[in-house]
This record gives sequence, C-alpha cells and structure tokens, in this order.
Amino acid sequence: MRSIVCKMLFPLLLLWQLPAVGATVLVFGDSLSAGYGLAPDQGWATLLARELAPRHRVVNASVSGETSAGGLSRLPDALARHKPDVLVLELGANDGLRGLPVAEMRRNLQRMIDLAQASRAKVLLVGMALPPNYGPRYGAEFRAVYDDLARRNRLAYLPLLVEGFAGDLSAFQPDGLHPRAEKQATMMRAVKAKLPVK
Repeated sequence: MRSIVCKMLFPLLLLWQLPAVGATVLVFGDSLSAGYGLAPDQGWATLLARELAPRHRVVNASVSGETSAGGLSRLPDALARHKPDVLVLELGANDGLRGLPVAEMRRNLQRMIDLAQASRAKVLLVGMALPPNYGPRYGAEFRAVYDDLARRNRLAYLPLLVEGFAGDLSAFQPDGLHPRAEKQATMMRAVKAKLPVK
C-alpha cells in the first residue's frame, strides 16, 4: 500500500519542484531602450531583465533610430518569433525629432497595438515628450497621441519614460537626448511599476 501511495505522490512532488512559468516581456523601442551610448549591461531593459529573472523573461528588440513606421514593419516577425505575453511599446520619439506627421505616428502605433492584442499580448505603452524648441503646438499634439491611445485602448501606460528628470540636462549624455547610465535604474523602476505582470 505504501509503495502505491509513493508512486502516486512522486509525480506531484516533481510538479511542485518545477518553477512556475512566467511571462515573456518584449521591449520594442528605439535608442532609449536599446541603450545608446551605454555599456551592454547598463541599459534599463537589461536591468529589467535582471530584476524580473528568473520568474519572467525579457527580450529587448529595440533598435536605435527606429521610427514608428520601422517598428510597424518589424513587429509581426518579432511577435511570431518571441510570442510575448507583454509588449512594452516605446516608439515615436524619432518621428517627433524628425518632424514627421503626428497623424502618421498615431496610425502606426495603433496598428502595432492592434497586432499585439491580436496575438494576445498585453501592451504597456511608453510615452515621450519633445524638446521645447519643436514648438508648443507640435509638442502638445505629439504628447496627446500617447494619452489618447492609452485611453482608447485601455492600456497600461507610462506617460513619460524620463519622468522626474526630463528637465535636468546633467542627467543626459552630451547629445541632450539619451539618459546617462546612472538614470537607467530610475527608468527601469518606472517601467516595472506599470508592467501588467506580477
């Protein structure tokens, strides 16, 4: 009798010892997420991968210089390849810096949101702001895209990746656009706080 009970309990013990399967988080952004100007282990996405391991897996598919149009062309393959549970969508800054039409950026971001949701991935939308020299009207229209998309699609939302130090030039590399290494942990914590995973 004892041997029968042991044989029945052994598979259950093996299952109990296996780690719980976590989520795959796909970071899909531009140079701010690709770690431009930083050592490979310093970027916020790398820090997030360390923070979430071993429970969750983080894949960083960010590309420096990426626009929303470029991201849209790459996303179907990335979704098929990595099958993420969560998509961290951080794109649009390069559209704004190039003065591209805000309506075009909106359409591209919406299409990426649609693709992610169709693949059953939750979306965390990460917003950005433009330097003041782009003018108040264009800057306001740019920011409003993120607010509107987050509201209409009921997304997890981080309105500003550089929240808390956007106006501090000493927090940025000499180009004035990319945060220094010491600010990456701040960015990582802001993203982590909004992630729709436990």
